[in-house]
Amino acid sequence: AGGCEDPRIVETETGKYVLTYTTYDGTTARLCVASSLNLQKWKKHGLAFNQLKYKNLWSKSGAIICKRIGSKLIATKVNGKYWMYFGDTSIFLATSKDLIHWEIVEDETGKPKPIFGARPDKFDSRLVESGPPAIITKKGILLLYNSMNLHENGFAGLPPDAYSAGQILMDKKDPTKVIGRTDENFMKPEKPYELTGQVNQVVFVEGLVYFKKKYFLYYGTADSKIAVAVCQF
Repeated sequence: AGGCEDPRIVETETGKYVLTYTTYDGTTARLCVASSLNLQKWKKHGLAFNQLKYKNLWSKSGAIICKRIGSKLIATKVNGKYWMYFGDTSIFLATSKDLIHWEIVEDETGKPKPIFGARPDKFDSRLVESGPPAIITKKGILLLYNSMNLHENGFAGLPPDAYSAGQILMDKKDPTKVIGRTDENFMKPEKPYELTGQVNQVVFVEGLVYFKKKYFLYYGTADSKIAVAVCQF
Protein backbone atom coordinates (compact mmCIF):
# COMPACT_ATOMS: atom_id res chain seq x y z
CA ALA A 1 0.00 0.00 0.00
CA GLY A 2 1.13 3.57 -0.65
CA GLY A 3 0.18 7.00 0.60
CA CYS A 4 1.29 10.39 1.91
CA GLU A 5 2.93 10.65 5.32
CA ASP A 6 5.50 12.36 7.57
CA PRO A 7 4.41 16.01 7.10
CA ARG A 8 6.58 18.87 8.37
CA ILE A 9 5.44 22.45 7.96
CA VAL A 10 7.07 25.89 8.11
CA GLU A 11 5.90 29.40 7.29
CA THR A 12 7.59 31.89 4.97
CA GLU A 13 8.23 35.56 5.69
CA THR A 14 5.31 36.41 3.36
CA GLY A 15 2.83 34.20 5.19
CA LYS A 16 2.83 31.21 2.85
CA TYR A 17 3.02 27.72 4.34
CA VAL A 18 5.42 25.14 2.93
CA LEU A 19 4.87 21.46 3.62
CA THR A 20 7.36 18.66 3.07
CA TYR A 21 5.87 15.19 3.02
CA THR A 22 6.70 11.65 1.98
CA THR A 23 4.95 9.89 -0.87
CA TYR A 24 5.15 6.11 -1.03
CA ASP A 25 4.14 4.03 -4.05
CA GLY A 26 4.61 0.69 -2.34
CA THR A 27 8.23 0.46 -3.47
CA THR A 28 10.02 3.78 -3.03
CA ALA A 29 9.54 6.68 -0.63
CA ARG A 30 10.05 10.10 -2.24
CA LEU A 31 10.11 13.51 -0.58
CA CYS A 32 7.59 15.99 -2.03
CA VAL A 33 6.62 19.62 -1.44
CA ALA A 34 3.27 21.43 -1.21
CA SER A 35 2.34 25.02 -0.36
CA SER A 36 -0.71 26.88 0.90
CA LEU A 37 -1.86 30.38 1.78
CA ASN A 38 -4.52 29.29 4.26
CA LEU A 39 -3.73 25.71 5.36
CA GLN A 40 -6.91 24.52 3.61
CA LYS A 41 -6.18 24.64 -0.09
CA TRP A 42 -2.84 23.14 -1.07
CA LYS A 43 -0.81 23.19 -4.26
CA LYS A 44 1.32 20.09 -4.81
CA HIS A 45 4.65 20.94 -6.42
CA GLY A 46 5.81 17.35 -6.91
CA LEU A 47 9.19 15.86 -6.07
CA ALA A 48 11.55 17.91 -3.93
CA PHE A 49 14.41 16.41 -5.94
CA ASN A 50 13.31 16.29 -9.56
CA GLN A 51 16.78 16.02 -11.07
CA LEU A 52 16.92 12.90 -13.23
CA LYS A 53 19.61 11.23 -11.11
CA TYR A 54 17.48 11.53 -7.96
CA LYS A 55 13.98 10.77 -9.22
CA ASN A 56 14.11 7.27 -7.78
CA LEU A 57 16.09 8.14 -4.69
CA TRP A 58 14.60 6.85 -1.44
CA SER A 59 14.03 10.10 0.46
CA LYS A 60 11.77 11.24 3.28
CA SER A 61 11.29 13.40 6.36
CA GLY A 62 12.31 16.90 5.23
CA ALA A 63 13.10 19.28 8.12
CA ILE A 64 13.62 22.85 6.84
CA ILE A 65 15.82 25.20 8.87
CA CYS A 66 13.77 28.00 10.40
CA LYS A 67 13.85 30.67 13.07
CA ARG A 68 11.25 31.34 15.72
CA ILE A 69 9.84 34.82 15.28
CA GLY A 70 7.21 35.39 17.94
CA SER A 71 5.14 32.22 17.92
CA LYS A 72 5.88 31.37 14.29
CA LEU A 73 8.53 29.10 12.80
CA ILE A 74 9.75 31.02 9.76
CA ALA A 75 11.92 29.41 7.06
CA THR A 76 15.23 31.26 7.21
CA LYS A 77 18.15 31.45 4.81
CA VAL A 78 21.69 30.60 5.87
CA ASN A 79 24.46 31.88 3.60
CA GLY A 80 21.89 33.10 1.09
CA LYS A 81 19.85 29.88 0.70
CA TYR A 82 17.34 27.68 2.46
CA TRP A 83 18.46 24.35 3.92
CA MET A 84 16.64 21.10 4.67
CA TYR A 85 17.75 18.03 6.60
CA PHE A 86 16.25 14.79 5.36
CA GLY A 87 16.69 11.02 5.39
CA ASP A 88 15.95 7.90 7.42
CA THR A 89 19.25 6.03 7.40
CA SER A 90 21.78 8.80 7.81
CA ILE A 91 20.75 12.47 7.73
CA PHE A 92 21.48 14.37 4.52
CA LEU A 93 21.14 18.02 3.46
CA ALA A 94 19.62 19.90 0.54
CA THR A 95 19.50 23.58 -0.41
CA SER A 96 16.94 25.71 -2.21
CA LYS A 97 16.39 29.24 -3.49
CA ASP A 98 12.58 29.07 -3.31
CA LEU A 99 11.68 26.29 -0.80
CA ILE A 100 10.11 24.30 -3.65
CA HIS A 101 12.99 23.03 -5.78
CA TRP A 102 15.84 21.43 -3.85
CA GLU A 103 19.38 20.35 -4.66
CA ILE A 104 21.10 17.71 -2.56
CA VAL A 105 24.44 18.50 -0.95
CA GLU A 106 26.85 15.98 -2.47
CA ASP A 107 30.20 14.57 -1.43
CA GLU A 108 33.31 14.51 -3.61
CA THR A 109 32.02 11.43 -5.46
CA GLY A 110 28.74 13.11 -6.48
CA LYS A 111 26.57 11.17 -4.01
CA PRO A 112 24.38 12.59 -1.21
CA LYS A 113 26.69 13.61 1.63
CA PRO A 114 25.84 12.14 5.05
CA ILE A 115 25.80 14.83 7.74
CA PHE A 116 25.51 12.41 10.65
CA GLY A 117 24.46 8.82 11.15
CA ALA A 118 23.90 5.99 13.60
CA ARG A 119 26.32 5.31 16.47
CA PRO A 120 27.34 1.91 17.86
CA ASP A 121 26.24 1.21 21.44
CA LYS A 122 24.00 4.31 21.57
CA PHE A 123 20.22 4.73 21.50
CA ASP A 124 20.56 5.61 17.79
CA SER A 125 22.56 2.50 16.87
CA ARG A 126 20.55 1.45 13.79
CA LEU A 127 19.33 4.62 12.03
CA VAL A 128 18.53 8.31 12.39
CA GLU A 129 15.66 10.26 10.82
CA SER A 130 14.75 13.97 10.78
CA GLY A 131 12.16 15.21 13.25
CA PRO A 132 10.41 18.62 13.19
CA PRO A 133 11.84 21.63 11.33
CA ALA A 134 15.30 22.59 12.61
CA ILE A 135 15.47 25.83 14.62
CA ILE A 136 18.20 28.45 14.69
CA THR A 137 19.06 29.18 18.34
CA LYS A 138 21.72 31.31 20.04
CA LYS A 139 24.08 28.34 20.21
CA GLY A 140 23.44 26.81 16.80
CA ILE A 141 20.90 25.03 14.61
CA LEU A 142 18.95 22.58 16.73
CA LEU A 143 17.50 19.47 15.09
CA LEU A 144 15.37 17.00 17.01
CA TYR A 145 15.72 13.60 15.38
CA ASN A 146 14.23 10.13 15.59
CA SER A 147 16.33 7.02 15.93
CA MET A 148 16.10 3.26 16.08
CA ASN A 149 18.01 0.78 18.20
CA LEU A 150 19.61 -2.24 16.57
CA HIS A 151 17.72 -5.51 16.79
CA GLU A 152 20.85 -7.31 17.99
CA ASN A 153 23.92 -5.91 19.75
CA GLY A 154 22.29 -2.50 20.15
CA PHE A 155 22.08 -0.15 23.09
CA ALA A 156 21.41 -2.14 26.25
CA GLY A 157 19.24 0.61 27.73
CA LEU A 158 16.51 0.14 25.11
CA PRO A 159 14.62 -2.87 23.76
CA PRO A 160 15.61 -4.15 20.29
CA ASP A 161 14.17 -2.01 17.44
CA ALA A 162 12.91 0.68 19.85
CA TYR A 163 12.47 4.21 18.47
CA SER A 164 13.54 7.13 20.66
CA ALA A 165 14.45 10.79 20.07
CA GLY A 166 17.73 12.69 20.27
CA GLN A 167 19.02 16.22 19.70
CA ILE A 168 21.90 17.51 17.58
CA LEU A 169 23.36 21.00 17.14
CA MET A 170 24.85 22.33 13.91
CA ASP A 171 26.93 25.45 13.28
CA LYS A 172 24.76 28.50 12.51
CA LYS A 173 27.14 29.54 9.75
CA ASP A 174 27.66 26.02 8.36
CA PRO A 175 24.63 23.69 8.53
CA THR A 176 26.84 20.73 7.51
CA LYS A 177 29.01 21.02 10.63
CA VAL A 178 27.98 19.17 13.79
CA ILE A 179 29.03 20.96 16.99
CA GLY A 180 27.11 18.99 19.62
CA ARG A 181 24.99 15.87 20.05
CA THR A 182 23.22 14.23 22.98
CA ASP A 183 24.69 10.97 24.24
CA GLU A 184 21.29 9.96 25.60
CA ASN A 185 17.79 10.20 24.19
CA PHE A 186 15.49 12.87 25.62
CA MET A 187 12.36 10.85 24.87
CA LYS A 188 11.80 7.10 24.78
CA PRO A 189 8.85 4.67 24.90
CA GLU A 190 7.48 4.55 28.44
CA LYS A 191 3.69 5.04 28.41
CA PRO A 192 1.40 2.09 27.58
CA TYR A 193 0.37 3.71 24.26
CA GLU A 194 4.06 4.14 23.36
CA LEU A 195 4.97 0.58 24.24
CA THR A 196 2.16 -1.25 22.44
CA GLY A 197 0.43 -0.61 19.11
CA GLN A 198 0.76 -1.38 15.42
CA VAL A 199 4.54 -1.17 15.89
CA ASN A 200 5.64 -1.60 19.50
CA GLN A 201 8.21 0.54 21.34
CA VAL A 202 7.93 3.75 19.30
CA VAL A 203 8.01 7.48 19.98
CA PHE A 204 8.44 9.47 16.76
CA VAL A 205 8.69 13.28 16.92
CA GLU A 206 7.33 15.32 13.98
CA GLY A 207 5.51 18.54 14.93
CA LEU A 208 6.78 21.47 17.00
CA VAL A 209 4.66 24.49 18.00
CA TYR A 210 5.58 27.49 20.17
CA PHE A 211 2.58 28.76 22.16
CA LYS A 212 2.44 30.97 25.26
CA LYS A 213 6.16 30.63 26.02
CA LYS A 214 6.10 26.86 25.75
CA TYR A 215 7.10 24.39 23.05
CA PHE A 216 4.55 21.70 22.23
CA LEU A 217 6.15 18.62 20.66
CA TYR A 218 3.72 16.36 18.80
CA TYR A 219 4.79 12.79 18.26
CA GLY A 220 3.56 9.41 17.08
CA THR A 221 3.22 6.54 19.53
CA ALA A 222 3.62 2.89 18.54
CA ASP A 223 2.49 3.88 15.02
CA SER A 224 -1.04 4.07 16.42
CA LYS A 225 -1.76 7.37 18.20
CA ILE A 226 -0.60 11.00 18.41
CA ALA A 227 0.64 12.47 21.70
CA VAL A 228 2.08 15.78 22.87
CA ALA A 229 4.88 16.73 25.27
CA VAL A 230 5.42 20.26 26.62
CA CYS A 231 8.63 22.11 27.46
CA GLN A 232 9.12 25.53 29.01
CA PHE A 233 11.82 27.41 27.05
